[in-house]
Amino acid sequence: MKANVYDASGKQTEKMDLPAVFETPLRKDLILRSFLSVMGKSRQAYGTDLLAGNRSSAHYHGRRRRTRYTMMGKEMARMQRIHGRQPGYLMNRARNVPQAVKGREAHPPKTWKDWVQRINKKENRLAIDSAIAATASVALVSARGHKIAGIKELPIIIDNGLEKTTRSAELAKLFTALGLDAEIERVSKKKIRAGRGKSRGRVYRVKIGPLIVVAKDSGIGRAARNFPGVKVARADRLNVRELAPGALPGRLAIFTKDAIKALAAKPAAAKEEE
Repeated sequence: MKANVYDASGKQTEKMDLPAVFETPLRKDLILRSFLSVMGKSRQAYGTDLLAGNRSSAHYHGRRRRTRYTMMGKEMARMQRIHGRQPGYLMNRARNVPQAVKGREAHPPKTWKDWVQRINKKENRLAIDSAIAATASVALVSARGHKIAGIKELPIIIDNGLEKTTRSAELAKLFTALGLDAEIERVSKKKIRAGRGKSRGRVYRVKIGPLIVVAKDSGIGRAARNFPGVKVARADRLNVRELAPGALPGRLAIFTKDAIKALAAKPAAAKEEE
């Protein structure tokens, strides 16, 4: 397979052979497993206070002989209770148990829970190769919601001058030359998040935009950070979380010429199995 190489103005300069990784068959099952593994490793441990619900002076009063002067022993549960002499709301109220008011939680989350889902190295590598190949599929990229009506072909390959771009204005001109104006406009529209996250600094949801794959970041990261949803990744550090966010393959990707060469330097996982 051959693909066209474009310059910063969107003009075709040459053709180059695509590496064998773009011929990897689609494996949605492995992409999902790899995605869950990456997300599990990045999840922060959390849990409740060990003394939550137990900071009380309540204690077990013991069994007493039932008399007309005491309530203990009169068909009452044997649990820790607040002691008091005067009649009132807090007299003989249960504490420190899950079913009591202001009691502890029955099964709170533990900080030592392991969220990581393991995956074999060869399966993870095959999942990454499959996600890379999905970036060259027009059907999969369109199914993710990317606006690619103005794009001539996939994958999009730019010369190495893109890696040294440091200004957002220059990158915006490149998006226009490639026909990505509709895509940039799509990811620029803000959507207010539903739920409690609005009060926790996550008011707006950021849509997934193009992924710029480079061999070396010589300034493109600074230029791309002003575009919401646009990410920059190195070819030797790709993972499924960047290539297939939400475990959905087919993210719109822009490769540099050196990034394609870096992918060609590594043998495809599907070829190794054969």
